[in-house]
This record gives sequence, structure tokens and C-alpha cells, in this order.
Amino acid sequence: MFTIIEVDDDHCLDDYAANAQLASAVQDLRSEASVMVPELKGRAFWMVSSTAQGGGVAEMMPKLVSLLREVGVKAKWAVIGTERREFFQLTKRLHNLAHGHGDPSLTAEDRELYETVSREVAQEMQHQIGPNDILAVHDPHPAGVGALLKQQRNVKAVWRCHIGLDRHTPQTRAAWDFLRPYVEHYDHAVFSAPEYIPEYLTGNVSVIHPALDPLSEKNRELSPHMVTGVLVNAGLMRAHHPVLTAEHPLPVLRLRSDGRFGNATEPEEIGFLYRTIVTQVSRWDHLKGWLPLLEGFARLKRENREKVFDISDYDARRIEIARLVLAGPEPSSNENDPDAERVLADVCRQYLALDADVQADIALLKLSTASRRMNALTVNAIQRCSSVVVQNSLAEGFGLSCTEAMWKRCAVLGTTACGLRQQIRDGVDGRLLRDPTDPDHIKQTLLELLSDNEARVRYGRSAQRRASDEFLVFTQSRRWLEVMIDVVRGIHSSVAPY
Repeated sequence: MFTIIEVDDDHCLDDYAANAQLASAVQDLRSEASVMVPELKGRAFWMVSSTAQGGGVAEMMPKLVSLLREVGVKAKWAVIGTERREFFQLTKRLHNLAHGHGDPSLTAEDRELYETVSREVAQEMQHQIGPNDILAVHDPHPAGVGALLKQQRNVKAVWRCHIGLDRHTPQTRAAWDFLRPYVEHYDHAVFSAPEYIPEYLTGNVSVIHPALDPLSEKNRELSPHMVTGVLVNAGLMRAHHPVLTAEHPLPVLRLRSDGRFGNATEPEEIGFLYRTIVTQVSRWDHLKGWLPLLEGFARLKRENREKVFDISDYDARRIEIARLVLAGPEPSSNENDPDAERVLADVCRQYLALDADVQADIALLKLSTASRRMNALTVNAIQRCSSVVVQNSLAEGFGLSCTEAMWKRCAVLGTTACGLRQQIRDGVDGRLLRDPTDPDHIKQTLLELLSDNEARVRYGRSAQRRASDEFLVFTQSRRWLEVMIDVVRGIHSSVAPY
């Protein structure tokens, strides 16, 4: 089955142009669109993905579709689905294999399952697709659907891949070999980094970096009053004074020492407005490096209390009052991520094995996704209260949660995973961990960041400028217009693989 997602136009281009920091980017988009869009007349442009919420693709899609519509493109967004849960277990395996993890043995039964679901969805979608339309099919889940629609309707089709690894392994070869019969017949391919491109797709491919919407609820400026109100509404802070809006009916839940999730302000408040906060917000995926980050922070706290570090009393005090916030969505909110429950359980077990004094300085949070607006505002407020935002990914297609923190002028700590090093220049926009699996390396890098206030300010300033120049939705929209025109004209572009 498939669903056409309604997209709300919360902000028009004039709203962005009214912001001095964004006016030039808006003008560039309008100027290029005035030349390109007339050539797309009579064609619908379909974005096809596997979920309407959860993950970077779903985060980006509404604004990208909205802006393309505003400049004159007939853009639509369709999400595929199936009642066969084993299909999403298979596509999650493909996702992990493309990142270099998992058992590379894929069977004939796996291919039969993939093709059966693809046929079912394509059969339902084909009556909606016009012969002059253009498909942009995102990631492995709907790749087979797009290939069938291209064949059935003779439409132009682009495969957009957000994932990959910057080296060849048995796992990545298994993923790309499995996908090859479907994706090599697309008219064009788009990747987030040249390092991800398999050799059989190098003849007609582009690179487009993912991007964020600077006026979305997750990224817009929040006044101190708004930050405080959001924290109270989300159940992350007690209302010490009256706030304008009521607490959300599904507040954030915090893991307690008895192993249950409950009120996030007990046994005491986390201290977002007062303490040094180190944060990671991400999906519950083992590739996000939750466990080594948890252990690295625990070692930082223990050794600081034992006075192991040669740092000033002031810096020791900063680390003493620091807290680590590990936050992710309610695992059941994303049906195409069947590993989330297990990963969260692993993180909970490691947390519960810590000494009580270390547990007290770590907050493990489940964020409700029942209200997208409240979820986005909560993440925004948490990041704006953070001294350091971490993305400890073992592998990362791109990592929009890192981009979001950069836009907010946070000091960011990423890894050398390909998607993160596309964004962060080590020692310029933030820091990069060489080995995200090494708790001692994480501990030492956190120590250096928290002990150097001037460096954190410098990194944050540079990170915001880089996000503004490279990773906003206006640049992404322009690049998609260029791809559409190339596909319609039959122009081939080539990017050398890594």
C-alpha cells in the first residue's frame, strides 16, 4: 500500500527572506527556479520514501516538498507500507549491511519477499503516476517499487540513497549486490557522499547533502521564555513560575534506578538551565554508539571525582555538575526500525549496572512522537541547553541531528564516520572521534571540550556558519532542480567513487 502525505506550508519563502541571515539563499533559489521550472511544466515530481516520521528523510521531506511547490514544481510525497513486518526486518538488514554491519548472507527467500512487496505496492501506485512524471525514490525500502513503476509507466526515475560506507566490506558488497537489479536501471542516482557510490552506478550520479529547515520547530530560534516553557510542557522541568501553555499529555519519560520509565523530574530535575549538559539525541540504533558514549561519560565522572585530571578547580567543578542526556524516540513509533526496542533495552541494562552516583548524572529519555510539533520543540530546547552535542555514530549516512546542533551554534562532537566528517572539520567546527567504540577516547575528548570554554564558543560559531553555507534546505532545493532538469534533458553527470 502507499499513502500520499499532506504537507503543511508553515512558512513561505517570504518568511525566510525576512530573515537577514537567509535572504541571500532565498534569492538564489528563486533566481534559479525562474529559469528551470518552466522546463518541468506538465510533470509531477514524486518523492517516495518508507516512513512519514522518524529519521532524517522524514524530517527533511515536508519542507523540501513545500519549497519545490512554492517555486512552481508539482511536488508530491508518497510513503510505502505493507502489513508484512518481515519486509521491514529485511530492509533494516540492508540498511545495516550498507553501513558495514550484519550477516551478509542474503537468500533467495529474501529477494522473493522484497520483490513480492515491491510488486504489491507498485501495482497500487501505478494508476497515480503519469507518463511524464519524475520519481525520486529514497533508500533501499522502495527501490524495487520505483524500478517497477519506471518499467510499467515509462517514467523518469531517480534513486536517492542517504546511506553507505566509505570502504568496501563483505557486508556492503552484499547490500549493493542485492539492490543492483533494481537501482542500476534508474535514470539517475543521488548520494549524500561520493564515498557511498557503488561502482556500477558511477556513470550517472550526483551528490546532494541532506539539509535542514531553519524555521522549523526543531531549528528555529527560541527565547529563554520559550525554552523554559517547552521544558516544562515536556515534563523535563518543574513549573517554578506560571508558564503560558499546559503540560503535554504525553511527557518525556526518564529511566529510573528501578528499571522503569517515569516522570523526568524525579528523583530530581535534570538541571537543563543550570548544569553543564552533554547530549546525544538520535534513533535507538546500535550504529549510534550509545554504549561506548555512556561508558566514556561514566569514566569521566569517576576520574574527575578521584582527581585524576590535571585541570583547574573551575573546570573540575564544570565536570562535577555535568550531566549526560541520552534521548531517543519511543521505539514503537517507527515500524520500519524493528531493532529499536532491543537497542534501548541494551542501553537501559548498561545504565542500570552503573553506580548510583554516576546514574544520578545520566538521564536516559524516551521522547513521545505523538505530537511532531512538541517532539521537535523538545529536541530544540534540549540542544539549546547543551554545552556539547554528541553524535557518536559508528557509521552515519549524514547525521542531521549533528547539522541541527551546528545550526544552533552548539559545540559538536562527532566521529570520523563519513556522513559526519562531511559536516564537521575537526578542530574548526567541532571535534571528531577517531574511534567511537573506545570509551577512554570519548572520555578524554569530552574532558578537552569541557575544559576549554573558548574552544567551544569558537567551534559553535564556525559550525553555524558552515551549516548556513552548506546544509540549509534552499541549497538542497536548488540541487534537486538541477537533477530534475538533467534527467528530463537526458544529461549524464558523473561523480568519481571513493
